[in-house]
Amino acid sequence: MDITLYPGKLSGKVTAIPSKSQAHRLLICAAFANAPTFLECAQTNDDIEATARCLNALGAKVCRTDAGYQVVPANDFPPSAVLDCGESGSTLRFLLPVVCALGVETTFQLHGRLPYRPLSPLWEELERMGCRLSRPTENTVHTCGKLQTGEFSIAGNVSSQFISGLLFAAALLDAPSNITVTGKLESKPYVEMTQQALKTFGVKTDGFCVQGSYPFHSPGVVNVEGDWSNAAFFVVANALGSNIELKNLRADSPQGDKVVAELVKRETVQNLSVADFPDLVPVLAVCFGAKYGAEFTDISRLRLKESDRVATVVAMLNQLGASAIATENTLTICPGNYQCCTIDAVGDHRIAMAAAIAATVATGPVTILGAECVNKSYPAFWQVYQELGGQYEQYIR
Repeated sequence: MDITLYPGKLSGKVTAIPSKSQAHRLLICAAFANAPTFLECAQTNDDIEATARCLNALGAKVCRTDAGYQVVPANDFPPSAVLDCGESGSTLRFLLPVVCALGVETTFQLHGRLPYRPLSPLWEELERMGCRLSRPTENTVHTCGKLQTGEFSIAGNVSSQFISGLLFAAALLDAPSNITVTGKLESKPYVEMTQQALKTFGVKTDGFCVQGSYPFHSPGVVNVEGDWSNAAFFVVANALGSNIELKNLRADSPQGDKVVAELVKRETVQNLSVADFPDLVPVLAVCFGAKYGAEFTDISRLRLKESDRVATVVAMLNQLGASAIATENTLTICPGNYQCCTIDAVGDHRIAMAAAIAATVATGPVTILGAECVNKSYPAFWQVYQELGGQYEQYIR
């Protein structure tokens, strides 16, 4: 599906959708609890559904309702399972250590760009601690064996999801384990979200010393808070002249992407490390490309997302009429007036939504190719965009 958007500011009220990051974590905890849990999560997306589908394959009963998810934990686990992760990196990286902890022989099915996203050094650490992993095909990962308890060690500069996956796994083992992160821990707020989710279910992970705590303690009902990552698109729209009232966002949220509310107020942006909030880069690039430019550092992990987000952000800005250049670890943006153009979202939901916000201040129509990719995180995005006064035409290829 392609969409052509026409210039014009947005106005109205938006209720932030449930946090995808938090929903993944709470669903996993609920699937290994001692009693059923209801997750208040009024909206879902492809990635959350991937985690729910995989937990069902492991023996839990995760049922979608209009208000959220009813999760009945598994009484026992199958000896083997096939887990379809869709294109969700969180699902794969969280559940790979989990099935190793359970000793369930598992084949993970990977789609889209997911087969090409890194699993090292998590892969090597799981093998060091007792499991065997292989790639039977380009689009599958197979694991067998069972994790030992003990001392885990993982580099912190590739993906915080590796650390989160090991935290879930360690909590499912039958004895205490310790997780040591070597080097700089990037995206630390996401690890803290995992710790908070586990704490909600009675699991302590202070200093990453994790007691074997299976089954976890269900809180009965737990709310998935509003998502700052997707609300960021409307925060930036406001910074560019729109008038949107955002609801259902916590100022005290553990989500690292809440920093967007402060960043858009800056007069200049130079040498800004994006290590802790890499997902904000596409929409922040749109914001500063329309205003006064910016220089982002610590961008290397952006090359490993749903697209090579360094390349796709540079291409998007250059198409729009700003200019951007990148080195190995720095992205420099020079401002410009956004113009009529066509942007290929290359299957990346955050590129598509960032381009949509750019269109609000462009001098002519902006066409986005592959606009359906927003389903990964925000299926209602185009509907909400239209409700806010955004005008577009849609074409089905």
